[in-house]
Parts: sequence; C-alpha cells; structure tokens
Amino acid sequence: MTIKVKVIPRAKKEKIEEIEGVFRVYIKAPAIEGRANKRLIELIADYFKVKKYNITIIKGETSREKVLEINLS
Repeated sequence: MTIKVKVIPRAKKEKIEEIEGVFRVYIKAPAIEGRANKRLIELIADYFKVKKYNITIIKGETSREKVLEINLS
C-alpha cells in the first residue's frame, strides 16, 4: 500500500489528519538530520498498527511531501 503524506515539522502538537487521500502529519521534531523522517515513520507505524521496518519512504526523502510504502502483512 502506498500513501501520500505532507509533513508539518516543528508543530505544537503531534497528530495525523487525512484530507482527500493525503495524510497531513504534524510532528514536533525539526527537519534536521532526519529527525522528522524518523518520527514520521514512528507515528505512521502506530497509526496503521505495523512495525516501523514495514514502512519505507519511496519518494521525497528531503521534501515535506512524501510517498510512503507500507507493508501491511
């Protein structure tokens, strides 16, 4: 399964919203040295109830708009 994600780093509160098929993920971590990406994977893993290693960023590693692949099995 692939999903589109828009990341909002340095948010006051962490949350996930789905708007028109795009997940908006608010993260407290800054976008420095991959901290935001690491936290993004943790939040998405918790949201979909999968292990972190089942989630891969396939597009947008350094962008706010990303495409993630989630292995649900």
